[in-house]
Amino acid sequence: MPQQAWTDKRERQYEHIKTNLKRRGRSEDTAERIAAATVNQTRTAKGETKEAKPPSERARARRDMSAAGRKGAKARQSRARN
Repeated sequence: MPQQAWTDKRERQYEHIKTNLKRRGRSEDTAERIAAATVNQTRTAKGETKEAKPPSERARARRDMSAAGRKGAKARQSRARN
């Protein structure tokens, strides 16, 4: 599923995410879909998309990426307590 517009860095990011998702038990199709969505969201947040996105959309993408990191940390903390 890698896209032509992706840089080598984003291709590596996609493969890394996909591999980790498969290792965690996701199916091939699901892992590909999630990895592609993650890479595309990162590209939007960093302003790397072909069409310039409005600042509000880039800011929303950055907030979403930041919130995802916080959710992961909270999940790890709650698992550690149990």
